[in-house]
Amino acid sequence: MKRSLWIGLVSFFLGILLAGYIFVYMPESNPDENPIEQPKDPTYSSNLHASPSSSSQPKEELDFVQIAEKASPAVVQIEAVRVQKRMVMGLKEWPFDDFWDKFFGVPRDREKEYRSVARGTGFFISPEGYILTNNHIVENAEELSVTSIEGHEYNAEIVGTDPKTDIALLKVKEDGTEYLNLGNSEKLKVGEWVIAIGNPWGLSHTVTAGIVSAKGREGLASTREMPYQDFIQTDASINRGNSGGPLVNMKGEVVGITSMIWSPSGGSIGIGFAISSNLAKNIVKQLKEKGRVIRGYLGVSVQPVNEEFKKLLNLKSLKGAVVVQVEPNTPADKAGLKQYDVILKVEGKPIEDPDELTFLIAETKPATKVDITIIRDGKRKTLTAKVAELEPPEEEEPEETATSEKEIGIRVTTLTPRIASHYNLETQEGVLITNVQEGSLAARKGIQSGDIIIEVNRKRMTSVKDLRQIIEKSDPGDPLMLLIRRESRRETQEFLVTLRVPE
Repeated sequence: MKRSLWIGLVSFFLGILLAGYIFVYMPESNPDENPIEQPKDPTYSSNLHASPSSSSQPKEELDFVQIAEKASPAVVQIEAVRVQKRMVMGLKEWPFDDFWDKFFGVPRDREKEYRSVARGTGFFISPEGYILTNNHIVENAEELSVTSIEGHEYNAEIVGTDPKTDIALLKVKEDGTEYLNLGNSEKLKVGEWVIAIGNPWGLSHTVTAGIVSAKGREGLASTREMPYQDFIQTDASINRGNSGGPLVNMKGEVVGITSMIWSPSGGSIGIGFAISSNLAKNIVKQLKEKGRVIRGYLGVSVQPVNEEFKKLLNLKSLKGAVVVQVEPNTPADKAGLKQYDVILKVEGKPIEDPDELTFLIAETKPATKVDITIIRDGKRKTLTAKVAELEPPEEEEPEETATSEKEIGIRVTTLTPRIASHYNLETQEGVLITNVQEGSLAARKGIQSGDIIIEVNRKRMTSVKDLRQIIEKSDPGDPLMLLIRRESRRETQEFLVTLRVPE
């Protein structure tokens, strides 16, 4: 009995001691008087990171305010003045137009100049006044001016452009300019914070923030015009006028050049795209040194490997690029590449898909010999090709058909494999429409520049001569049935259009 009493007393005093410790020392049971007071630690109140700062984060990492202050002085607003000449029908500025229309029955065509202004963004990439921007802003510009955040205005000249990546390099006569460094976009992670700086809708030096939504986006623009695509997707707000501006990471480095948006309305819906800085680096270097970009050329058309190809061609994986066509007298042809070969490696580097092959060959210096590992009929082989230089197609003067341009309004040229390769067309033969006059019969029928005439009156077209002969043998008013092929980023379609030989 006495022992039980002692145990009870000891337990009682231990319970009192434990309760005192909980109420006095446990922080959860001793709340602040003001429960909504902000933390006093400045680390948590000033930094706007996706997660709180910690000792493991790089010390050089900045916050949004610091990045905006650091980067904005290097960003400029660009104005490009274009002068375009167009044929205009039926203007009443000439004193004898009424007489002409009355007695000749058709409006009198005249050439008229139109001035337009394209506005966008750019940024200095060196203290010598070099500016990086998009090609589509400055293309065909006759006057270029850039304005800094301080209001300084400069006349700029084009050092070089590369429409295939939509990149342009400008220069102003100014030394000591604030500039931004091109970072390594390969190290960029999906979910990482980024900032876009630009001039949306003319609102100078607007800063928006978001995250990297995806990397390595392709097929966003027409591959005919931009065959080399490596876009960073971001939900940072990007609108018209942002084009050419920097996409900056949290270290203040440029990881992308904002280029386009995906929008049904023309405004930002949180899907914007920027050209990766790693793609831009090599382009900028060549534009600065040569004024143009030199690319390697192999001479093959390729497709991705799918499950059917894998089974039919005795492949072990879906990696590689299936050769669909080999152009005659090209490095690929001379090396012995054949249709249905599957390219697995170039110089020992694995080829995951056709896009990787395209970039790798393009970045190879012309006249370089490369070993190409292929699978042919289930067997592995290695071929050696001497890479050539990718050159634009020879300037061929568009030939006008015998049909009056005023009536039907088309200009055409013979489609050759070289032209098809340059514009990334699948079709290698036919008659390419190079111009459709506004308001003409062809335009009213929906024909567009870039369309390919495959057949006329069920006869295959291989040259402009074929088309001209059919028209010359037709009587005025006779119908012409054109089989048209139109290639776009999403699909290739064929359709019929009927026209009439002019009377």
